Amino acid sequence: MSTPYRVFVPPEEPPTPPPAPQRGLGMAVWIMVAALAFAGGLAGGYVAGRGQVYSGASPAPPAPFVPVPGGVVRVQTEESLVIQVVEKVRPSVVNIQTRGFVPNFFGQLFPQEGAGSGVIVSGDGYILTNNHVIRNATQIRVRLLDGTELEGRVVGTDPPSDLAVIKVDPRGRRLPAAELGDSHALKVGQLAIAIGNPFGLGSTVTVGVVSALNRSIQVPGFVIDNLIQTDAAINPGNSGGALVNSAGQVVGINTAIIPQAQGIGFAIPSSVARAVMEQLIRTGTVQRPFFGVAYVEVTSELAQAYGLAADHGVLVQQVVPGSGAEAAGLRPLDIIVEMEGRRIQGAADFQREILQRKVGDVVTVTVVRGGQRLQLQVRLGQRPAQ
Repeated sequence: MSTPYRVFVPPEEPPTPPPAPQRGLGMAVWIMVAALAFAGGLAGGYVAGRGQVYSGASPAPPAPFVPVPGGVVRVQTEESLVIQVVEKVRPSVVNIQTRGFVPNFFGQLFPQEGAGSGVIVSGDGYILTNNHVIRNATQIRVRLLDGTELEGRVVGTDPPSDLAVIKVDPRGRRLPAAELGDSHALKVGQLAIAIGNPFGLGSTVTVGVVSALNRSIQVPGFVIDNLIQTDAAINPGNSGGALVNSAGQVVGINTAIIPQAQGIGFAIPSSVARAVMEQLIRTGTVQRPFFGVAYVEVTSELAQAYGLAADHGVLVQQVVPGSGAEAAGLRPLDIIVEMEGRRIQGAADFQREILQRKVGDVVTVTVVRGGQRLQLQVRLGQRPAQ
């Protein structure tokens, strides 16, 4: 973050000398608040006052005073940008409170309360969030930034992507919907702003960068691929909230962290979230076609290191027996570079092209095998249970 802004107030009268320091004063004070109850359990949190560290050297002379009429707040360029983005997107990020029941080891049901975040995606009340935020919920309450509370209902869930859509009745008003951006255009190092409701504290903003792309993480029962990694602070309660670019577009849905690490959080790309969301709103479920290969994304670094014949696409590692890919003649080490004439830049493109089709569709793929380009016809099957 750039240098904190300063508040300039024009002087009305000459400054008076400060009083002589009193003895016994000058001790720094630090405040800590701990043990915040959250999500049916206890989650430790703290708030600490920030002090300044002084060396024995004389302080540097103050910056020259430049009066600004009316005491206008001047901010640095980066700060202005963040403020503009936050003011645009923050009203679209909601707090979600849930109540439900979960079974214990013996099958007995116990009440559980949880909290998370969500992103308004349409003015008529559709909200995108994480599946794990509303899983097992029997009651959902949505609180808007202005404090309005609305009852929510589940429209559909998709555990493999950890996404869900809920719906509220906007009561005759248009809700402030966020704009979904193009996560394919993300670059490592660009600004990333996380907005959510961590630890039930209310709307909170943290700032970082896109640390990496196309990450994969293991969650109970699934592997979630093609995630955005960011160092913008993501805490319990941020799940389902927005990861925003400098244009004020939602490019990710915050979903997970590595608790043993610092500054390693993950978000589901907006390209994946949009495709899943549209299916959930349309049908309530996600029918997942199955291509039939295990693959890895081809990057220019990977292509150079292994002498691959293409610097983009996905490299087939394994072909699933009995799948449409096997029937079409795909082999390990084939590189899929196009589907239906559209370039496959990487794993996100490959998944998106498959997800927007139906079980039984036949797709034409272009593969690079050695130095040759081949076109193969693959019939998409039903994705097997994981």
